[in-house]
Amino acid sequence: MPISAVLNIGIEVATALDFAHNHDVVHRDIKPANIIYDAESGSVKVTDFGVACLTNSSRTKTGTMLGSPSYMSPEQVDGKKVDGGSDLFSLGTTLYQLSTGQLPFVADTLAGLTHKICNEKQVDAIKVHSKVPACLSRIINKAMRKQREDRYKSGAQMAKALRLCRDSL
Repeated sequence: MPISAVLNIGIEVATALDFAHNHDVVHRDIKPANIIYDAESGSVKVTDFGVACLTNSSRTKTGTMLGSPSYMSPEQVDGKKVDGGSDLFSLGTTLYQLSTGQLPFVADTLAGLTHKICNEKQVDAIKVHSKVPACLSRIINKAMRKQREDRYKSGAQMAKALRLCRDSL
């Protein structure tokens, strides 16, 4: 996918996630299949809130793995309580795939995949595909940090970084 499209999709999805998170909704299944992109108009829609949860709900279950494993954050894989940072990790994974053409973590078993997500750093996107700009690679790396507190604090903060990257190219 063209890098300009990847950046625009990232900006729109991060902005939509910021809105959802500010209304106490965590999507929990951000992945390319849940993003509708119209290349002609540039329109982006986030779909399938089927496993979304309210962050302030006492009914939020921990110990349950919901979502698509390849895009899950370490805390989601571990069945811990998730917040907006988990969605931003998944968006980082999505941007990695859209810009490189491959997933950051691949394994033959679910156990192997979850181990990699929780314990291994992905190969830098720029090393996988040389056309990935350094600024986008840095954004993906920050979004995919293992510890929640090391990631972007909000979708708005991630969208701002993506805009700065796009504007610098």
